[in-house]
Amino acid sequence: MAPRVSEDHLKQRRAEILQAATTVFIEQGYENTSMKHVMEAAGVSRGGLYQYFSNKEDLFKAILDEALTDEANGTKNMLKDTDSYWELLMQLLFGEGGNPETEMDPLAPSKLEYFITGRNDEQRREYGRKRYETGHRLYADVIKAGQEAGEFSDRFDHDLIARSIITFIDGLALGDAILPSQAVQLGKQSALFMEFLRMALQVQKD
Repeated sequence: MAPRVSEDHLKQRRAEILQAATTVFIEQGYENTSMKHVMEAAGVSRGGLYQYFSNKEDLFKAILDEALTDEANGTKNMLKDTDSYWELLMQLLFGEGGNPETEMDPLAPSKLEYFITGRNDEQRREYGRKRYETGHRLYADVIKAGQEAGEFSDRFDHDLIARSIITFIDGLALGDAILPSQAVQLGKQSALFMEFLRMALQVQKD
């Protein structure tokens, strides 16, 4: 009888596969990545990979879902005891330091590729809609909490501002994926958008 593999080992192996697959998607893009690429990068057999993921799309969605879930859980926890909703919003936008981005998420081009090439696929469109609403809700909850605490003005609806943030991020991601970096000026645009948000929300402290 073969030895029983612990649940912790299975979770660890799955995490290692996801990490290796993320690197492959960044290097190859979504369309050019194959399950064979992932097998080689993760050092697993075909059976070992398909034990966790049924196909490339299943694997890619797992990467996207885990990242969004981690972000949602982290934001929910920080909302409970934050000293500054502005700082929390900046962290959600730009990462832990809360400073304007000078580099885009390296997985962003593959994300764009996945959703754009699948725009006529009903299931992928529905998945994209659910992801959009989850991401929108993260920003909307922070902005609403800041408005209720008096740190932000309620001149503009929190829902609208949240959707504007997503539009900005998606626009930068698209530009960064297809244009030279000097044309996009990611850092300068991010800093300018941060000031737009500060004015729209009339931030009382930071």
